[in-house]
Amino acid sequence: MKTRFAVAAVAAFVAVSVPAHADNMVFSSWGGTTQDAQKAAWASPFTEKTGITVVQDGPTDYGKLKAMVEAGQVTWDVVDVEGDYAAQAGKNGQLEKLDFSVIDKSKLDPRFVTDYSVGSFYYSFVIGCNADAVSACPKTWADLFDTTKFPGKRTFYKWSAPGVIEAALLADGVAADKLYPLDLDRAFKKLDTIKSDIVWWSGGAQSQQLLASAEAPFGSIWNGRMTALAASGIKTETSWEQNITAADSLVVPKGSPNVEAAMKFIAMATSAEPQAALAKATGYAPINVDSAKLMDPETAKTLPDQQTASQVNADMNYWADNRDAIGEKWYAWQAK
Repeated sequence: MKTRFAVAAVAAFVAVSVPAHADNMVFSSWGGTTQDAQKAAWASPFTEKTGITVVQDGPTDYGKLKAMVEAGQVTWDVVDVEGDYAAQAGKNGQLEKLDFSVIDKSKLDPRFVTDYSVGSFYYSFVIGCNADAVSACPKTWADLFDTTKFPGKRTFYKWSAPGVIEAALLADGVAADKLYPLDLDRAFKKLDTIKSDIVWWSGGAQSQQLLASAEAPFGSIWNGRMTALAASGIKTETSWEQNITAADSLVVPKGSPNVEAAMKFIAMATSAEPQAALAKATGYAPINVDSAKLMDPETAKTLPDQQTASQVNADMNYWADNRDAIGEKWYAWQAK
């Protein structure tokens, strides 16, 4: 889906090669197949409807965004970011407040709406497995941490973000409604039990490759990547047991030169048909609650919004308040 970029100080930034004008705006996302799908589902129809050209840029880089805002030289108008970052950046004054007289939030999943952001799409960390490569696939987070029953390498997301710490705590017996505040010491102790067997993935394509090659035949994977892997012909199994949800968000950097166009773009991107089109292309769930009925039932039932029986919602506000402190401990632990 994307590669996470560290939040770090940036000495200087280079503006995008095509400056924004009244007849164009700039959309920055994570590149790859996800941004290709966003261009097809959102940007092209938006240009056709409004005449405003959407210039694609990326990948999203939080340090660059912060530098733009602080320098008063913003060249991005709408940016796809992770939900916890959106919550933090809004509180820190780096984002424009969204205009909900333009953006209809009444049809949007309220879990992913703040004054400064709305969901782009939402996804789940699921337990994915290359069924051809192993005799049995793990079904629960406890299974994934059990190297006796399920020997071999397993893969997890490399970056400090919602998902892995929650999985470790769930595997250790913490109830889903007791996850927060996160017990980091307990989580790292649990992760220590499998640390030598972890192969880290830093982007969605890498996670697919690890499973496909059986270098790490199972692990914690974004659900859309499992959908894509299954479509490639590999025999896969996906366990949705206690799938952990997180979301990307759409934001407007403070000082965007095209705020009016940005609000119109977000309004269209989060409307029912464009959200359905993106979901069909990516396997990630729509934010608009009316999108599912526009989709083929067989496709709709494979999305996270249909897998709620034991679903665990990552707390984006908690992560926003604690992301820097968690990140410091996370990378120190990885380096040991």
